[in-house]
Amino acid sequence: MHKAILIGTAALAVIAGLAYAETKSGQVETLNLYGKKITITYSSPAVNGRAGKIFTKDGLISGDEHYPVWRAGANAATALHTEGDLDLGGLAVPKGDYTLFVNIADPNAWELIVNKQTGQEGLAYDSKQDLGRVKMIMSKPPSMVEQLKYTLANAGGNKGRLQLAWENVVAVVNFTVK
Repeated sequence: MHKAILIGTAALAVIAGLAYAETKSGQVETLNLYGKKITITYSSPAVNGRAGKIFTKDGLISGDEHYPVWRAGANAATALHTEGDLDLGGLAVPKGDYTLFVNIADPNAWELIVNKQTGQEGLAYDSKQDLGRVKMIMSKPPSMVEQLKYTLANAGGNKGRLQLAWENVVAVVNFTVK
């Protein structure tokens, strides 16, 4: 009897876990472009039934210490590594390692923040370390994006596209490898 209850409870726990996606750590998006490797390493939070409650003024992210600056992921800070110099939406980004944040103050005009500090937890943001900020091109996905996803895409030649998609938002910055 006890064994049947334990098996039933375990099965319910597995089903509940599948119904609500969890944060996925150690996600890596890589693009080799123009002979240079570009990598974003991040943790991918899930919406978990909070659609419409992530990016609002009173939403999930508004509780972060540095709001409206968002860590653009979960857990550890989102890391950018580039083997080549980039022109990222008009910002000169020398080859090296950086942390990405996003200013979400204006829901229709996010800014990607490239920060020189690396290795910190996601909520440890120091604006004095900003290399710079660039406007993101905003749009809506065809359907709700459950798990945060970064995409690096080849746009031809030495041109690429960095995309962040989560919940009901797609934010893009075009870049060039120099």
